[in-house]
Amino acid sequence: MGFIPEIKVCGMRQARNMEALMALQPDYMGFIFYKPSPRYVGEHLMQETIAAIPASIQKVGVFVNAPEREMDEARIRFGLDILQLHGDESPELCFLMKQTGARIMKVFRVDDQFEFAQTRRYEDYCDYFLFDTATKAYGGSGHKFNWQLLENYNNARPVFLSGGIGPEDVEGILQLKGLNLKGIDVNSKFETEPGIKDIERLKSFMEQVRSEVQPSF
Repeated sequence: MGFIPEIKVCGMRQARNMEALMALQPDYMGFIFYKPSPRYVGEHLMQETIAAIPASIQKVGVFVNAPEREMDEARIRFGLDILQLHGDESPELCFLMKQTGARIMKVFRVDDQFEFAQTRRYEDYCDYFLFDTATKAYGGSGHKFNWQLLENYNNARPVFLSGGIGPEDVEGILQLKGLNLKGIDVNSKFETEPGIKDIERLKSFMEQVRSEVQPSF
């Protein structure tokens, strides 16, 4: 039986853009709570805007080395379903945040020197892992890492694939074999400016992903 990965659109912050995206019914919508990011939600994200998101679209809050209290307050205020920890958070912090009832997505920044063994410390405390491209910043680089490195991952947790994914990558993603792939995380390659998504390009991409079937493995 084939498998179609779920789609997460990250870096949303403008209400009208979010409303247009909702019509495409992505599986996840991500909001960045990291001030140095050009996609930081800041004052742009209002509670009533989040409340309008249907339950079928899961809300993901992205944090980088944020205090436990800050993450929990955002989780409550905006009804976040998933906390995406994109910094150097410890397994202990992942465990603490999981006790709030949110699901935990731990991000690992991958380059040719990355040791996948380090993910093992997090297996008991996280629901998902997200593999992104290692850069000086925390995501949003628009660059891909070498996906062949994923052969070194033990598949202990479902994976979201991130890092410079664009419309041209659908075939390559669907050909990944042996990977416990849960979803695709897209962001900068579908923007007209930071935080504003090109809805037509996303629509075409999502239709392409959802019309394909990944070979069984």
